[in-house]
Amino acid sequence: MPSAPSLQTPPRLSALQVLACGAFIVTLSMGIRHGFGLWLQPITQAQGWTRETFSFALAIQNLSWGVFGIFAGMAADRFGAFRVLIGGAVAYALGLAGMALSTTSTTFALTTGVLIGAAQAGTTYAVIYGVIGRQIPAEKRSWAMGVAAAAGSFGQFLMVPVEGWLISQFGWQQALLFLGAAVLLIMPLALGLREPGFAGGAPVQREQTIAQALREAFRYRSFQLLMAGYFVCGFQVVFIGVHMPSYLKDNGLSPQVASYALALIGLFNVIGTYAAGALGQRMAKRHILAFIYFARAAVIAIFLIAPLTPMSVYVFSAVMGLLWLSTIPPTNAVVAQIFGVAHMSMLGGFIFFSHQIGSFMGVWLGGVLYDQTGSYNIVWYLAIALGVFAGLVNLPVRETPIARAPQRAGAAA
Repeated sequence: MPSAPSLQTPPRLSALQVLACGAFIVTLSMGIRHGFGLWLQPITQAQGWTRETFSFALAIQNLSWGVFGIFAGMAADRFGAFRVLIGGAVAYALGLAGMALSTTSTTFALTTGVLIGAAQAGTTYAVIYGVIGRQIPAEKRSWAMGVAAAAGSFGQFLMVPVEGWLISQFGWQQALLFLGAAVLLIMPLALGLREPGFAGGAPVQREQTIAQALREAFRYRSFQLLMAGYFVCGFQVVFIGVHMPSYLKDNGLSPQVASYALALIGLFNVIGTYAAGALGQRMAKRHILAFIYFARAAVIAIFLIAPLTPMSVYVFSAVMGLLWLSTIPPTNAVVAQIFGVAHMSMLGGFIFFSHQIGSFMGVWLGGVLYDQTGSYNIVWYLAIALGVFAGLVNLPVRETPIARAPQRAGAAA
């Protein structure tokens, strides 16, 4: 008889230790990232660059994060998250220093784009979720992932005001160097995520090789559907996050309205991601995901139909905040539930790469179609249609553990 994925040994790190260290790491890593827009004007004005130069570096950062996320996940699954987090922290510090000291657009793209993107791959969700998957019991896993995702949202509130204060008090270059020093706090926090099973530096022996795990996942229909849904998630959130301020300004609303709107998204995102993780312990996760995508489509449609006022913007932002990154806990929990946790960081990295391709398309199409038509309407309509599509493709996802033929004993990961 085919066997289900083997059960993991009981957690050897305390849940409190895993969640506290993981949440602080994500808060710091994601919090710094959320504030990069604050440097757009200071850097372009000081260097005499166009906004396109700055934006291109951030676009590369998103793609770099997606690409390196796959390899960071492989390394974390094979050698443990601790080493990956240490490498990610060092790369983050070097990238922020390079962002501060670059004098050409090429070095700026390499440091701000490639290096910081790689650093984010090694210090954010995929790596942390791998530890949670291995160390938190299955009955609490979705909730724990919700806590980690909420921490990333909280980082936006904690770090962005700090970053603005650092720029105003010390200047943009010194502010980046201070953050480069601060991000090294990830290194002592990573000690709390040093899993006993990875002691000694030898690869953990697993029932599947990396190649076997990848062939299994990419041939499995539910994995393909989850990747399709995550593409839509990236498309919607990055298009709204980057282009909504310009959309509001085009329609006569003040920049202050856009600032409050983005703040509301971040605030309600804390609630939404935690709630999605908690509900994932009680409900079918595919139903949660389908609801999130259908709700996004409906909320965007109502926003476009309703009269555009500051209040309508704030209501839209609050509701979208609840739905913003709430896809993260149930999506990753389903991956762990189907395939087990042995290669979870790697498989989560592939799904996140799909998200980042969607992110690139959302921000790029927003600019291209606006330039061609003088309006964001087509991209708004695309966001609605894609939301319906993502809701539909998540409904048939199977959450039960995959049935496997027995593998050769002692296969290396």
